[in-house]
This record gives sequence, structure tokens and C-alpha cells, in this order.
Amino acid sequence: MNFPVRAISLDLDDTLWPFAPIGVRIERTLHDWFVEHSPATAERFPIAEMRALRERVFEEFPQHAHDLGLLRRLTIEHALRESGSDPALASAAHAIFFRERNRVDFYEDVPDALQRIAARLPIAALTNGNADLTEIGIAPLFRFQLGAREYGAGKPDPGIFLETCRRLDVEPQHVLHVGDHPEMDVAGAVNAGLRSCWIDRGDHAWPQGLPPADLHVTTLTALADWLDATQTTEEAA
Repeated sequence: MNFPVRAISLDLDDTLWPFAPIGVRIERTLHDWFVEHSPATAERFPIAEMRALRERVFEEFPQHAHDLGLLRRLTIEHALRESGSDPALASAAHAIFFRERNRVDFYEDVPDALQRIAARLPIAALTNGNADLTEIGIAPLFRFQLGAREYGAGKPDPGIFLETCRRLDVEPQHVLHVGDHPEMDVAGAVNAGLRSCWIDRGDHAWPQGLPPADLHVTTLTALADWLDATQTTEEAA
């Protein structure tokens, strides 16, 4: 399928890097930090209990579902308070979280393919997560980053896709959204009038009942190759 693409909106977690190893490292590093700086918290909330607390906080504050960083901060504050520890430690603990959150290991194909795509088209990062492109070191490749926290709602809300198009100054039908999640990324983009690309690195079956993606690739390199093969300079301008 060929169609003109004048800009790219790009998901981050599980599209440019796997998130699961990051989550595991955050839990382990935070626990080790509490062992050193707040032993009562480490004892009251070992990793499994801290995970359960985080889920409880997420349930208690549904109004903040779009702000994962705030929910993580609230979890830390709850853990300190419930373990009788100094609440002033929350800022330092959250800084540990932020540091580990932004230590990413890119999928092998991503660094080169991202450079290729950025040289051809403007790219916007569109994420429900709280990764920071400046901390990660790839912000110069993007026109901007729009997150659920900043917008006030996350994917698949059509508004966040349309706001991305507005900031790119490109009509939705000429923006290709690329992501790993069938509902959040593909269905969300389709419902907002964007073109969609499903990047599936795990040979997953497409969920029944969802609109199909315009493109289906297994690597970012494949997308870069498709753009090189189908997009002319005039179309990208």
C-alpha cells in the first residue's frame, strides 16, 4: 500500500525499546535505595509489596491515570508514610526512579532507522508514558514530544492524535502514526483520521474487531525502507 506521508508520530515504549527490563530495573534499584536510606520502607514494602502498593495507588487516583510520573511519586510518598519514614525522602527516591526510567536499551534496528526517518520526515513522539527524550539523548531527532500528562488524556483518545497533527502543521491523513499497541496506537490513530503503522516485534495475532493498520512491519528498519521506496521528495515536502 502506497500513500503520501508528510510527518510521523511515533510511540516510544515497546516501539523504540522494550519497557519490561526498565520496569524490573526500576523496582530493583528503588528497593536497594530504600534499603540504604529508609530501611523501614524496604522492610515494609519489598518489591512485590511495592508493586501491589503502586497498583492500589493507581486505583485510588483514576483522575491521574494520564500522569504516570505523578502516580509513581504518590506511590513513593505512600510507602514512606505507611512505613513511618521521613516523607522528605520522596524527592530523592523519585529522582532515582526518573534516572532509571530513562536508561533505555534500544532495539537493535532503532538507532540507524530512526536517523534515516528523521532525515526524511518530521517526527513527533506521542506517548502515554513518561520517558524523557532529552535524558535519553534523542530529542534532536524529534520536532517535539507530546505525552498524556501534558495533553491531559492519553491514547487512544483522538484528541491527543489531533493535537500532534496540529503541532506538526500537517493534516491527519498525511501523518503516519507508528506504534506497537493495536488499540492504543493503531485504532486510536485510525479513529482520529491518521494513517497507521503497526510495528509488531513478536509475531502477534491481530485482535479481532479492530480496524487493520495501513502498514504492518516487524522493525523500524522495514518502515524506513518502505518510506525510501514509496515517498518522493515532493510528497514529503
